[in-house]
Amino acid sequence: MKSTIQILHRKLSQNKMTIAVAESCTGGALSRLLTKYPGSSLYFALGVTAYSNKAKVKFLQIPQKTIDCYGAVSEVTAKLMAKNIKSIAQTDCSLSTTGIAGPAGALKNKPVGTVYIGACAKNKIISKKFRFSGRRAQIINQACLQALKMLKQLIPD
Repeated sequence: MKSTIQILHRKLSQNKMTIAVAESCTGGALSRLLTKYPGSSLYFALGVTAYSNKAKVKFLQIPQKTIDCYGAVSEVTAKLMAKNIKSIAQTDCSLSTTGIAGPAGALKNKPVGTVYIGACAKNKIISKKFRFSGRRAQIINQACLQALKMLKQLIPD
């Protein structure tokens, strides 16, 4: 059975679609997966790892008011990250991740493993909240896999 990334590689290539990625908690792991196979340069346009709130504001054009009101780890921020990186890179689709991979950084209402993922294709944008378990590397891997699955659902066969 083909892996999610293999299927996505085929879909992006066959549909001649381009992608950009805005990552926070996954720290570049999602970009690494999307560029795993030869020929990924045909669809992968840009990957930005904006770890700090300051970087999210400056490079991803997330309004400071949004971060102050909803937090960097929120559905609103994940949606804006996906929407804005798609616009900045002028791509057909995009993905974003923002969350708390741990082991530190947990908040009262946002424990370690809380991750919001945004996916955008054409004019459709979705964002979902996930609660992953395990150690840091496991949380990052689970977030990447879910992001790829979300995008796969938005791209036609």
